Amino acid sequence: MKNNLFVTKRDGRKEKINLDKIHKVLNWASEGLHDVSISQVELCSRIQFYNNITTINIHETIIKAAADLISQDTPDYQYMAARLAIFHLRKKAYGQFTPPKLYDHVKKMITLGKYDEKLLYNYSHSEFLYMDSFIDHWRDMNFSYAAVKQLEGKYLIQNRISGEIYESAQFLYILISACIFSQYPKNIRMDYIQRFYNAISTFKISLPTPIMSGVRTPTRQFSSCVLIECADNLNSINATASAIVKYVSQRAGIGINAGQIRALGSSIRNGEAFHTGCIPFYKYFQSAVKSCSQGGVRGGAATIFYPIWHFEVESLLVLKNNRGVEDNRVRHLDYAIQINKLMYERMLSRGIITLFSPSDVPDLYTVFFSNQKKFEELYLNYEKNTKIRKKTIKALELFSLIMQERTSTGRIYIQHVDHCNSHSSFNPILSPIKQSNLCLEITLPTKALNDIYDTKGEIALCTLSALNLGLIQDLKELKELSILSVRALDEILEYQNYPILAAKKSAISRRSLGIGVINFAYYLAKNKVRYSDGSAKNLTHKTFEAIQYYLLNASCELAKEKGKCALFHHTNYYLGKLPIDTYKKDIDAICNEPLHLDWDALRLKIKKYGLRNSTLSALMPSETSSQIANATNGIEPPRGFISIKVSKDGILRQVVPEYKKLKSQYELLWNIPNNTGYLELVSIMQKFIDQSISVNTNYDPKKFTNNKIPMKQLLYDLLLSYKLGIKTLYYQNTRDGSEDHQNIIFNSVSENICDNGSCTI
Repeated sequence: MKNNLFVTKRDGRKEKINLDKIHKVLNWASEGLHDVSISQVELCSRIQFYNNITTINIHETIIKAAADLISQDTPDYQYMAARLAIFHLRKKAYGQFTPPKLYDHVKKMITLGKYDEKLLYNYSHSEFLYMDSFIDHWRDMNFSYAAVKQLEGKYLIQNRISGEIYESAQFLYILISACIFSQYPKNIRMDYIQRFYNAISTFKISLPTPIMSGVRTPTRQFSSCVLIECADNLNSINATASAIVKYVSQRAGIGINAGQIRALGSSIRNGEAFHTGCIPFYKYFQSAVKSCSQGGVRGGAATIFYPIWHFEVESLLVLKNNRGVEDNRVRHLDYAIQINKLMYERMLSRGIITLFSPSDVPDLYTVFFSNQKKFEELYLNYEKNTKIRKKTIKALELFSLIMQERTSTGRIYIQHVDHCNSHSSFNPILSPIKQSNLCLEITLPTKALNDIYDTKGEIALCTLSALNLGLIQDLKELKELSILSVRALDEILEYQNYPILAAKKSAISRRSLGIGVINFAYYLAKNKVRYSDGSAKNLTHKTFEAIQYYLLNASCELAKEKGKCALFHHTNYYLGKLPIDTYKKDIDAICNEPLHLDWDALRLKIKKYGLRNSTLSALMPSETSSQIANATNGIEPPRGFISIKVSKDGILRQVVPEYKKLKSQYELLWNIPNNTGYLELVSIMQKFIDQSISVNTNYDPKKFTNNKIPMKQLLYDLLLSYKLGIKTLYYQNTRDGSEDHQNIIFNSVSENICDNGSCTI
């Protein structure tokens, strides 16, 4: 390399490139790391230097050089690249590597309009000094490179037009903690702030995007999931669209229950006109969802729910596929089909499913969720009623169409409405579950709005976080993490604003939380058990028993201190029913692990004090938040030892935790022989989880004859999920050709779906 190259400093001055200075920074960034070569990074960097290059470009060049060397054999480059990126980020944010004092930083950011001004009203200068004393800015060095880029892209406060960054990660963590516990009594709040800060900044508790990007800013809406029910009238449809826009703009994912909208050709105003059907209104909802980009953090997204017996079901099922024209497709939404036991029985008996417009059978639609016995009685009567418009389809043909579209698009989801109500936090008579959310893990009561100011309607909100199982050494550690998670999320319900009254009413009266997990695959690998062979069943049972037990205990203690939620009497907990009482007993046949904690004592305690929160648990995908913690996604097996995510900063590579030590213990997604072991583990989790689980099914066509997934296999897995009490199915992932509907063998649908009676429901 030539020695006469000049560099342009950040302040515009020019000087000769100082290779010693670069070498010193690289030495610092590699300290304590294994299998990283400073000379290799220098070699990859130097060939990209040119005369008058800026110091910013030099720094970005060496960051990229280190990041390009990340591999499963040299995973520590992800930490070297991260340290270099942190150095660069702080220089951009503060003009120096050392962060300013917290008080000075907060004051400046409030002046710029970036932070919530109440931070200075709620805390004294001495309290800021105390928080400064336990902030550990060196924890920034524990991030992987992919995590730093995700922080920079989604979470850190910035000007999204100019790209200017204003903060680094530890300020994010401490100020989230300070905002959340700002209303706690002064004699105890610093204790909770410090404990919560330590838990989130060391990745033991993982927070979702709305909290990470929003808490500490003037924007105060942090619920990840919003569930909106739509009635069959124009006022409600318009109110639904308005609610979608308000919540999409504030970073929430949307679930829309549009199952009541009447079918094409239905009568309007006693025959004055006939109805245009569901599709035009789905397009209306799609426009509302896509109207905002959620502040540049992520794009708007929604899932629409409707019953399998809807008159238009055949047309609704194909709305996402690439065939057809725009007039009969609504491709930028996802869809969930609602199914119950009677529909499965019709398929297994080679019977028919009769389709109705919900407007013609409104009482049938109501009991579809709240009373399965009554549903079957009404359904049979309506099938015989010659005065009601209806049509029939072979049940096997309809289920095959569902699985065809699920395989073709990957995004036709399933909700088992009977399981959602029989194994629920809520009493289905008082508060039935009629839908889920965007990602199919939230199951909360809703009521349709008549207008945007309607206080009788109910928009359900759920506030999320996750426990990092990969960092757990003893299940007793879950007690403290549960206390912190429940208290923090419960405070967020009071701290945030509510753009719609129906949402505030629901959130404050039900106080629903959804606490899940990340890093499950690493947890299994560390414990030398696997997804597919049954070896993880007992560990999974013990772990999720402890999670739900400690969450319930934390909420009960909070109820003892602050009072139970106002609608506690709408829950099964009020009736003395716990998840261990209502789960699908078929799980006992696949896992004989006993209960280890004192549930009888907890039941009595809940009976005495109630619960602060109607729900406590839900297992969400956690893709981005897992990446921040350098963890594996949620409960999912990794697709490879290196995950690759394409972003505006290029390709981000992240190596699974402790790859070199545990590579023989990890079970990769496409090495798992079938879905059975995974579905069985999920069903064990569902035994304890009071909401639902984002459950994926996965298929590698190469494992089947002629590289085609048999319909028989798809239906078998669907039936198995129902048999085991799984409430919802999220993505269907197909390896290679996942968008090719020809991967399904349609001529196999006449074969025996349930070999040896193993799928009796």
